[in-house]
Amino acid sequence: MDEQGFDYNGVDSWTTIILLYNSALKEVGTKLAILNDEFQHVHQYNPIEHIKSRIKTPESIVKKLKRRGYESTTENMVKYVNDIAGIRVICSFTSDIFRIADMLARQSDIRVHSIKDYIRNPKESGYKSYHMIVSVPIFLSDRSVDTRVEIQIRTVAMDFWASLEHKINYKYEGEVPEHIKRELSECAEMVSDLDAKMMSLNEEIKEADEEERVLSPFLVP
Repeated sequence: MDEQGFDYNGVDSWTTIILLYNSALKEVGTKLAILNDEFQHVHQYNPIEHIKSRIKTPESIVKKLKRRGYESTTENMVKYVNDIAGIRVICSFTSDIFRIADMLARQSDIRVHSIKDYIRNPKESGYKSYHMIVSVPIFLSDRSVDTRVEIQIRTVAMDFWASLEHKINYKYEGEVPEHIKRELSECAEMVSDLDAKMMSLNEEIKEADEEERVLSPFLVP
């Protein structure tokens, strides 16, 4: 077992890796769905708009290992590539991002390895998202294997901006013209303003609903 909790015993092929990481995606996806359902039951509100998941392609993993100076071995794939399995959680409001992250981190069988908060500390480009590297135990017939998943949590507006940035970087192979960078940065500021205004409006509506709930017994004729 390595220092991050991954047991290499029996992990000797790409098919085994696929099995483990697909299972980890199912585990985390189920946890998120249950939290969303419970939140709806208790608060009549769903913090999660939708969830996307994916397994990184072998080609992409090999490229990442080469950039970091590692050989393309199964052990190196698992040890040095934290985002082989990835889940993106899309929320309505910024407050939901931290609520979901906290609920996940408090689960007893989830181990949080690292957090990158690009909400409070955006990248220079304007990119915003909340990243977590976690591991969950995958129970096989003869053993349990702690398997890592990268979780990205962001609002709908942040996701739209990030998708556009990704397309632009792909188009220009990382050499994006300065005027496009400036416009992207301006769009990022607009996205931040939109998220803040939408969250403020939502809070105002919730407060009005709460006042109505408190006063309703006294308004019955």
